[in-house]
Amino acid sequence: MSPTRPTPSPPGPALTFVRGDITEQAVDAVVNAANSSLLGGGGVDGAIHRRGGPEILAACRELRASHYGRGLPTGKAVATPAGRLPARWVIHTVGPVFASGDAALLASCYRESLRVADELGARTVAFPALSTGAYGWPVDDAARIAVETVRETETAVEEVRFVLFDADTYAAFAAQAR
Repeated sequence: MSPTRPTPSPPGPALTFVRGDITEQAVDAVVNAANSSLLGGGGVDGAIHRRGGPEILAACRELRASHYGRGLPTGKAVATPAGRLPARWVIHTVGPVFASGDAALLASCYRESLRVADELGARTVAFPALSTGAYGWPVDDAARIAVETVRETETAVEEVRFVLFDADTYAAFAAQAR
């Protein structure tokens, strides 16, 4: 499936929706759907750590030893080098579990990731569908929150690419472009 054309969404970045693998995106920063330990896991988190290699895990261990001894809080974001990924940085963010029902925390993941991207000088950022996997957030609602938040967030990022792994998730996010 080919990506949709970028859609301008002033004052925010252009939005692009791609069905694919986030670890293959040649962007300035990829966003990792991390767990609070920052030490890897399943899904997107595991894929990013596996493909990016030991440099990402080493940087995450340093973060745990210095600033995040208790782990990265839900809704916050932090960056590391991207290792062997075709990106410069990985922005790790911890999404909420749907049982919490806290949409503000999910929106915070997107805002905080864009804030970190701005600090890094990133112009292109690839996001997965945060919290929709093991954390159980309904895809349609997660897509609405993601796209609305990115459109409403002031950022110097020029393109936000939503990289969706399966057809249903792609369809839910692409529907938000309208």
